[in-house]
Amino acid sequence: MLEEPFFSVIIVNYNAGAYLQQCVNSLVGQTFTRFETWIVDNDSHDGSMETLDLSELISSQVIMMRRNSGFAEGNNVAARRANGKWIVLLNADAVAEPDWLQVLHDAIAKYPETAMFASTQLRMEEKGLLDGVGDGYSAYGFPWRGGYLKPVSSKPDFVGECFGPCGAGAIYRKDVFLKHDGFDERYFCYVEDVDLSFRLRLDGEHCLFLPDAIIHHKGGGLAGEESEFSVFHGSRNRVWTYVGNMPAALLALTLPAHLGLTAFLILKHFGKPYSRYVWRGTKAGWADALSFRRERKALRKNRKISIATLCRALTWNIFKVSAHGSAVQKRR
Repeated sequence: MLEEPFFSVIIVNYNAGAYLQQCVNSLVGQTFTRFETWIVDNDSHDGSMETLDLSELISSQVIMMRRNSGFAEGNNVAARRANGKWIVLLNADAVAEPDWLQVLHDAIAKYPETAMFASTQLRMEEKGLLDGVGDGYSAYGFPWRGGYLKPVSSKPDFVGECFGPCGAGAIYRKDVFLKHDGFDERYFCYVEDVDLSFRLRLDGEHCLFLPDAIIHHKGGGLAGEESEFSVFHGSRNRVWTYVGNMPAALLALTLPAHLGLTAFLILKHFGKPYSRYVWRGTKAGWADALSFRRERKALRKNRKISIATLCRALTWNIFKVSAHGSAVQKRR
């Protein structure tokens, strides 16, 4: 009889090609073996599922969605069926170091009060560069991936606090993830991880960055970093996250800067497709922003942290955000 899994590793696949098998192979070699693997396929048509070999995994399940359900819903579906105490997300275009799960397990034992952890992400195809060291969130409603495209030598060498984990290699305690209904499935993909981090933050949770929990990520997503799809969804979902979750006092204080930074971003790329994509996504976000805010009223009203505590978790230096500086802070 198999031992009950400690981790449930979830991989959402949509046309990941050969990357998917590489991802699975990196789990086969894990030194910590008390885990199960869930692969959710969003109706891929590139042959990645037909050729996938899962025979070396200790325990694996496949969910065929028969449609592209997006990253948010795909992870939620598997999380609700998972048997592990912890949900571990791994992008289909990422591979994990052999001790990745062991490092996560050790950190959970050492920091039992923590409900979410962020991995160190290295660029898979650009050696010597970081893909991310935890997500940060600016007071003006702009999230960013800390350390993005910075030299690996700049990686924080300490366990510190960041706003939340990047979904490419995120770890959540399952009961906390399910208590908050996981990702908001309307997001489809992009920024859903930041939105969940914000909701968990308001409920009193925090996130720790683990420098030794390492994955290698292709980066940019399989859709492309500046494609119409990714920029539209990122821009729309950024508005939803900001307006839906920010307490009223901070929203009133930071809204002028949020609007100004959005205008700057559009004007900076004026005449280019990127500018049009941002504009379309922003318009779509504001079209539903008030309904999002009304819907999240109870979350904001019943928050378990003070405005001062939230302010300390936010980044107020916009230049740090634009420069993709580290989002990791020393633990208080």
